Parts: sequence; C-alpha cells; structure tokens
Amino acid sequence: MAIRATLLVSCLTLALAGCVGSPDDKPPPQTMAVDLQLYQGKWYELARLPMFFQRKCVQSEANYRLRSDGQVDVTNRCREKDGQWQEATGIAQLQQPGQTDKLWVRFDNWFSKLAPDTAKGQYWVLYHDPEYRVALVGHPNREYLWLLSRTPTVSENTGNQLLEVARQRGYDTDELIWRAPD
Repeated sequence: MAIRATLLVSCLTLALAGCVGSPDDKPPPQTMAVDLQLYQGKWYELARLPMFFQRKCVQSEANYRLRSDGQVDVTNRCREKDGQWQEATGIAQLQQPGQTDKLWVRFDNWFSKLAPDTAKGQYWVLYHDPEYRVALVGHPNREYLWLLSRTPTVSENTGNQLLEVARQRGYDTDELIWRAPD
C-alpha cells in the first residue's frame, strides 16, 4: 500500500511539474485575422519546417474551400521525389468562434477515426499580405512553419519579407526546407 501511495505521489508530482513553464518560455507567436472567403483557393508551399508526414515531399500545395457551415474543406497534395502525388483531405474549424486566426485541422485518416480529439493540429495564421498572395502559417510551439504563396515562386524581396516576419514571430528559419523547382 505504501509503495502504491509513493508511486501515485511521484506520478502526480511529475504531472504537475510538466505543467509549470520554464523561465525561457516565449509568449505565443503573434497571429493575424483572416477573411476565410479571401483565403480559400490554392496555395503553394514555398518552404516549411515540416511535420513528419511531409518528410518525403519535394513540392506541396493546399487547397481550401469555405463551407456554408463556416468550416473549411482542406486538400493537401505532396509530390514525392519519384514524381508521385499523395493527397490528404480534412476539415479546418475555428478554435474560438469568431476568431479566424487560429484553426484546428483534422485530416481524414485512420488515426483521426481512432482518436478524434487528439488527431487535430493547430493551424495559426501568422501573417498574410492585404491581397492574400502570400501567407505564413505555423504551430504555436514554433516547431512547424509554412511559407505559402498563390504562385509556386515569389520574388527574392517577397521571400525575404516572409522570412523576416517568421523570425519576428520567433521561428528558426535556418532549418527551412525549400520547394524543389518544377
């Protein structure tokens, strides 16, 4: 009985310690509200700090379609080195009603069917230009980042502006993986 109590107290102590932030914790990155009507359509990935499922991608693109219920249909495509395209579909929804800068994205796969509440990813819009030609999207922990454009390439000046905004938001741009040329 004493061993169980000690084990329980140890587990609770570790769990509580995991909830305490370190003094080096940064505040969450600044985000930007989005007009989802203007945001919908095709976006090309210029560069990324990738998630595991993108490890084989040499080119990626996303297509967003606003639904009548306010959610967004998501179709991501990835071209691998061998030229084959892989596709994933999902749904994005606002994390907070009326706030369009932070969304949850859930893809339609076996894991999301198994654990729907844990199989959603955070999609934070960090920046977009007024004309919705380029955008930065990231995860609040700053491990993932996507530089997006309506075209497969952008000018050097536009690319540098996106990198500067990403750095200002606290993202490490030295590790970005850039889109392979067509």
